[in-house]
Amino acid sequence: MTNMLQSKFFTEKDLKKFGFKSLGKNIKISSSVKIYGQERISIGNNVRIDDFTSLTAGDGYIDIGNYVYIGRNCNFVGSLGIEMRDFSVIASNGCVYSSSDDYKGNFLTGQAVPKKFRTLVGGKVTIGRHVIIGTTVVIFGKCEIGEGCSIGALSFVKNDLKKWGIYAGSPAVLINNRKKDLLKLEKKLLNEEKQ
Repeated sequence: MTNMLQSKFFTEKDLKKFGFKSLGKNIKISSSVKIYGQERISIGNNVRIDDFTSLTAGDGYIDIGNYVYIGRNCNFVGSLGIEMRDFSVIASNGCVYSSSDDYKGNFLTGQAVPKKFRTLVGGKVTIGRHVIIGTTVVIFGKCEIGEGCSIGALSFVKNDLKKWGIYAGSPAVLINNRKKDLLKLEKKLLNEEKQ
């Protein structure tokens, strides 16, 4: 009975058939993940994407680096580009939007409306190396989240965040600085892999 409750992951053979732009090794993607525009999605090595997450490249792209973890029920909309760099993490229920409809009333809104009657606002979202994003965080582009940032649960990010900062709130503000000790562990891990 317990096996029925466990996540199932796509096999390496399944993933290769999907036609991703590029695909690394040791990738675990839950079979409940929804993927749209996979020909514009790149996934590095040692990546795990958990249940009920949605990756939508739209007319843009999504690039996922190495050693990346995406928790369950996350939503990525990469119409204007999303880059999630090495060793970055996003906890469950997080949302990353590179674009949104214009809410000012100058255009029609929603996916059911033809593109010529709509416009998008936003821009590329870059999530730097070693960024950790807490549960239920919403990120809206255009923004660059600097290397080593950590973002507290329930935060809203709409602007660039400086490297190695600890941020929280809506909108997210700097509340402290983050230590860089983890960089030594990264070196140790990569050295062990070479052996």
